[in-house]
Amino acid sequence: MDKLNERKKLILKAIVEAHVRNGEPVGSTALTRRDGFSISSATIRNEMAELERMGYLEQPHTSSGRVPSESGYRFYVDSLMQHYDMQQSELTRLNALARTRLAEVDKLLDTASKLAAALTNYSSLAVRPKGGAGVIDSFRLVLLADGSLMLIATANGVVKTKQLMPREPTDEETVEKLEKVLNDHLTGKYLEQITMQTVLMMEKDFGEDDALLQSVVKTVCSMLDSLDDGEVRLTGVNRLLEYPEYSDIGKFKDLLSVLEEKRDILKLVDEVGDREENSQVIIGSESEVEEMRDSSIVFRKIRRNGRVVGAIGILGPRRMDYSKVISTVDCIAESLEGLLSQNLLDDGKQVKGQ
Repeated sequence: MDKLNERKKLILKAIVEAHVRNGEPVGSTALTRRDGFSISSATIRNEMAELERMGYLEQPHTSSGRVPSESGYRFYVDSLMQHYDMQQSELTRLNALARTRLAEVDKLLDTASKLAAALTNYSSLAVRPKGGAGVIDSFRLVLLADGSLMLIATANGVVKTKQLMPREPTDEETVEKLEKVLNDHLTGKYLEQITMQTVLMMEKDFGEDDALLQSVVKTVCSMLDSLDDGEVRLTGVNRLLEYPEYSDIGKFKDLLSVLEEKRDILKLVDEVGDREENSQVIIGSESEVEEMRDSSIVFRKIRRNGRVVGAIGILGPRRMDYSKVISTVDCIAESLEGLLSQNLLDDGKQVKGQ
């Protein structure tokens, strides 16, 4: 791409922001009415034609109006966009999130996702990437009347159960002892942290039937593996229908199918390095998903004690208000990470900017 001079940057920025507001092609006459524009209509037309030649603008019809191309949006996001300052009403809602008492990752992500959709008027995503939440918070082991055991595991607010039959009959005292050993050694551990050394320590503390212990540990590992698949939850999908970009119902259904299948969204999130701390912006075909070529996604990974446990994001048309969306996602992500690092915050603690 050719280097843009300051006048071209000014015109491109104005066109992007005007198109985001009204969704219509932007002409030179409309730009001359903007405050701070002292450029003639003829000069603007020439610059717009040059920006189109350079690949930053497109002319969808035979009219003189232009719309930003993907390259135009990308240059705007990377070089022209100004920081969006959250409004007082928005900060108030963010502070309500920061004072929540929900400690489970899944519930926090869902709550944050709904808030993001409400603040931006786009659809939002709550993503638990593969490997993001594969820990169990607590175990219960119940001896049933037929002699089988019911293993009950709670992971991020989700309850999973598994029934297993011991090789030899067991009693309540042994079951209670095994439940304590499970909670002492396996709660809060990821699958890769359950080593042979861990099992040997459990055998030492249990001091009973090794076959029973090994059977239960194998079941726990299976549960952890099932938690590792990843998940995508959508909020406010109907909001997209307010934008003309989604008026083609056939294309909209194709987009929903991709989102509901979750594989492509999980791939997008996973491809971003875990050390990347900023919001990521993927515009149109940058996602390499055909059904998303008219859409953009802004998302940011959420960390708990240095480990990625999820992500929140916004999905909208390519002409989304990137400045507001990025600021919103960043503020919510920072609040979430603060909550997750402490489980909950003091009532008086507020998000940055208040």
